[in-house]
Amino acid sequence: MSKAWHKGVLRDVCRVIPGYAFKSRDWRNEGVPVVKIKNIREDSTVDISEADYVAEDLITPKLQKYILHDGDILVAMTGATAGKVGRIRTNRKVLLNQRVAKICPVKADKDFIWAVVSSHEYQQKFYNLADGAAQPNMSGSQIEGVEIPLPPDSIQKRIASILSAYDELIENSQRRIKILEEMARALYREWFVEFRFPGHESIPRVQSPLGEIPKGWEVTTLGRLIEIKKGKNITKDTIRNGTVPVVAGGLAPAYFHDVPNTRSPVITISASGANAGFVNLYYLDVWASDCSYIDFSATPHVFYFYLWLDHRRAAITHLQRGSAQPHVYPKDLALLEALRPPKGCLDAFTSLVDPIFEMIMRLTAQVENLRRTRDLLLPRILSGEIEIGDN
Repeated sequence: MSKAWHKGVLRDVCRVIPGYAFKSRDWRNEGVPVVKIKNIREDSTVDISEADYVAEDLITPKLQKYILHDGDILVAMTGATAGKVGRIRTNRKVLLNQRVAKICPVKADKDFIWAVVSSHEYQQKFYNLADGAAQPNMSGSQIEGVEIPLPPDSIQKRIASILSAYDELIENSQRRIKILEEMARALYREWFVEFRFPGHESIPRVQSPLGEIPKGWEVTTLGRLIEIKKGKNITKDTIRNGTVPVVAGGLAPAYFHDVPNTRSPVITISASGANAGFVNLYYLDVWASDCSYIDFSATPHVFYFYLWLDHRRAAITHLQRGSAQPHVYPKDLALLEALRPPKGCLDAFTSLVDPIFEMIMRLTAQVENLRRTRDLLLPRILSGEIEIGDN
């Protein structure tokens, strides 16, 4: 770090504001979106497309400080993904829920603060704050106490401008990924929900327990179509340092191991905790821990089944058992009613969606490479190894 710079803590330049504790009676099916922990994605974006809502008239002067603005920095305070950060990008009016905090720079450049706290190093620091408890948890004052480098304002802006170039490339790739994902979802709905697949005009509909379906399609269960495997738990006492993501009950990898127990692509369904039933897709081999999983070794049609599960997210979440610690078990997933399309139809669909997901996979790898480069660059700048001007 340059001699002209000094270290401080976040509270020297920022205020951390935890979200509002909405009551169960406040929730609505439409209105003002509310950001919860589940909306902060592992790619550091904040997705409000599946947000919960409260009524517009609930926003009183008391709640003004919980309104989010474009570019606000958020951090999860509780659960398996405590310490996960995200930056909201929206012009809509959005509110902040309890157990998520926003980091508000008051004496520092907002983009500089984002560059620092969104780095892998600082997400790990936040995660470590909440470590060691049955339910990981951290307070606003703990977050404010995290040490942070504090170069002069002009240097902060210079660092932010350098790293913002990486952020713009990352965000551009993430936008392309979302477009491709929606293309795949739309194609799935067209073929397997509306039954408008090629040649559907010549196939009559017949009655079934699931309503009218094309003749020749069979009503069965998910467990009869694919093998749903149970992950093998691993703890920090048995883990070996490596780069293989360990997928547990959270929305993002809990930590990393040195060997996988799956073959990519891999669908995971979180097994326990507040996120039980959350469906994710990984394009690399992972260690499946506290989750159910479906991987390429079980079926060549992984992307079809990912879209099948993605389309039924709400039904899967409703499978949760238990109140203190919700669970979604493989045996419950296996009993979900499903259709068996003719093999030719499934093969034709796979030939269309595989290239879409292959492009998503390449863009995802590009994002990871950009983020890794950015994370390597930041400490070298802060240490003075790479000198930068202040203009």
